[in-house]
Amino acid sequence: MILIFRKNPNIRETFSIGAGLVKFGIVCSMIPAIMQGKIVQLDILEFLPGLSIKFSVDAFGLFFGFTSSFLWIFTTFYSIGYMRSLKEHAQTRYFFSFAIAMSSAVGVAFSGNLFTLFIFYEILTVSTYPLVVHEESEEAMSAGRKYLAYLLTAGVFLLFSIATVYYYTGTTDFSFGGILANKGIPEGLLKLLFITFMIGCTKAAFIPLHSWLPTAMIAPTPVSALLHAVAVVKAGVFTAVRIILYVYGVDLMTNTGLAIPFAYFVSFTIIVGSLFALSQDNLKLRLAYSTVSQLSYIVLGALLLTSSGMVGGVFHIASHAFGKITLFFCAGSIYVASGLKNISELSGIGRKMPITMLSFAIATLTMIGLPPSAGFISKWYLAL
Repeated sequence: MILIFRKNPNIRETFSIGAGLVKFGIVCSMIPAIMQGKIVQLDILEFLPGLSIKFSVDAFGLFFGFTSSFLWIFTTFYSIGYMRSLKEHAQTRYFFSFAIAMSSAVGVAFSGNLFTLFIFYEILTVSTYPLVVHEESEEAMSAGRKYLAYLLTAGVFLLFSIATVYYYTGTTDFSFGGILANKGIPEGLLKLLFITFMIGCTKAAFIPLHSWLPTAMIAPTPVSALLHAVAVVKAGVFTAVRIILYVYGVDLMTNTGLAIPFAYFVSFTIIVGSLFALSQDNLKLRLAYSTVSQLSYIVLGALLLTSSGMVGGVFHIASHAFGKITLFFCAGSIYVASGLKNISELSGIGRKMPITMLSFAIATLTMIGLPPSAGFISKWYLAL
């Protein structure tokens, strides 16, 4: 419908908003069943025994799907105002790609197996490429090439890992406790496979596989919000957590000794990402490196292999999403109102835009994790 009404912006954008509201309503309709401990399942097509397109909605998937679909609505409203204010070109392409990307993120959330997740994971990569290169400048095209190079290469590693799992187990269906548990697979292969899986999760922006994310900040601010808060990077960490808990499982992660070394690795990403963020003068770049740091808290929660760690990690998906999308919305508002991009140029901006900067300050507290912010709650559980 977005393409059909490309010459009528009002109708086109009404359908964009309507699609977001309908999707959010569908997600909400599953909440009662999930609250009762049920799992909503739908088998679409089986290619081989154990290899099918399958949707399975559990509490973890619903939480990510709810967060993404809810924030999609706000990002759509923001995109309309932003794109119109700057009189951006190719708005139909923008909203079409945006809708595909958000639907793919929900598809990742509701995937019942690795194969289905891979399909939506790669659709998300391809659909966000036009958004990254929206400006169509040489810098934007270069950023787009880097974006595809990193994420499509990661997709090859992810596909190899999934094929290996299917070869040894005969299934790709998620199972809490781990698909690979008690399959007699050599420990060395399990460790190598875990590494290839994590490379496949390059969307999670682990250092040193992170540089595609700051480079992609050439995109319009609503796209940056989409990349950082709603869809792309969250799909990466969601997939990483799925692999840790549903492909390997707590017992196998413990027995193979994989959890502790990788916990140190993501902790390194947290620290170095924060240091990189502090060294940036460009506001969007500072927020980008902040995302690199914050994402690893989510994976760290899963790697702790404790109930409190998992609660903290999962809750940080939402706390970071709401905080970071607010920060990017504020950055975009500052740019539209003043044309300023660098922090060194923002002296006195609080007096000119008090509501925007108050919102920015509140969201910053969430990123820091100061009480009583949502970020404090998630990091408190991680520390327990």
